[in-house]
Amino acid sequence: MSDAAVTLKKGEGRTLKAGGMWVYDNEIASVSGCFENGDIVVVHDFDGYFMGYGFINTNSKITVRILSRKKENRITEEFLEQRVRDAWEYRKRTIDTSSCRIIFGEADFLPGIVIDKFSDVLVVESLALGIDRLKLLIVDKVKKVLAQDGIQIRGVYERSDAKVRQNEGMERFKGFIGEPFDTKVQILENGVKYTVDVEDGQKTGFFLDQKNNRASIHKICRGKKVLDCFTHTGSFALNAGIAGAASVLGVDASLTGIRQAEENAKLNQLEDRVKFICADVFDLLPELEKKGEKFDVVILDPPAFTKSRNSIKNAVKGYREINLRGLKLIEDGGFLVTCSCSHFMEPGLFAKTIREAAKSARKRLRQVEFHTQAPDHPILWAAEESYYLKFYIFQVREER
Repeated sequence: MSDAAVTLKKGEGRTLKAGGMWVYDNEIASVSGCFENGDIVVVHDFDGYFMGYGFINTNSKITVRILSRKKENRITEEFLEQRVRDAWEYRKRTIDTSSCRIIFGEADFLPGIVIDKFSDVLVVESLALGIDRLKLLIVDKVKKVLAQDGIQIRGVYERSDAKVRQNEGMERFKGFIGEPFDTKVQILENGVKYTVDVEDGQKTGFFLDQKNNRASIHKICRGKKVLDCFTHTGSFALNAGIAGAASVLGVDASLTGIRQAEENAKLNQLEDRVKFICADVFDLLPELEKKGEKFDVVILDPPAFTKSRNSIKNAVKGYREINLRGLKLIEDGGFLVTCSCSHFMEPGLFAKTIREAAKSARKRLRQVEFHTQAPDHPILWAAEESYYLKFYIFQVREER
């Protein structure tokens, strides 16, 4: 830990004082003492009041990320091990841990790092310079804590290849931490088998945050005709198939994703009822409407249409369009499953967008369920960035 101290401007640090974990560059009055970017520093309010310990990076607008808010809790190996242990104990109480997110950055009070467990493999994503320095130590602590529960990890892969690393002055990187291993990992979730490609799949290889939401569609898909849009590697489509859907069509613009989805269908012996096509959803839905196609269940799980506040207007148009088109394909009394995984698409705005789409489609919506991300992606109320996933199930009725 360096001897440097960050002092906030008078009246600044409102987010930090409300329980958040970030200090922005424009909130800082001065930095005293010697430090290198990535070092742990102490943060004081304008009057010298202790605010916490965090790591500093002057290359980033988020200049300090807080690790500890108590003066006696200095950043040691024991401190980090306790953070990891707390995160694991929380998962054991709240979710199936065969495959789950073990560390979720700020929401687990370890800002800037994500660690996912896929069966006996860990995937690490490091997004901040300070936590990058602690990464190997944290991974060792995760392996130690899991081993104490009889779980042996056979390999660790790093997927620190997100563009956001460049905001920290860091290069994008992916590769093995330790000995190489087969990066195609088979997992079981909600009774569905998947092959997860931790090396070349999206993000860390698989979207664990929809685990409970995927299970929630089972009861509405049994015996039904289902359309799954933006299927990626087939997760919602396969859950519909396992639940006993009469037929499922999964659609995605990625040929790589579709091929993996087809492999997953074979893995579950569902290839006779669950089919996939490579197509642009925005083009396909109007075509299906023109052909008079109807479905009992339409699932819309698109990628984030916006990753900043600057592009929200375009994102709203995209969400409105796909929900409008999806609604027109649903049989009277059928169901719409619709999601947004963008933090910047706030819950109220997303609900308003769906309401507008339903009005344009002349459909009435009855809300069946609303969920957020699975509990292994906890929402820390003081850290708004940890809340991003909105998931609805609606029954769709004709106006009458």
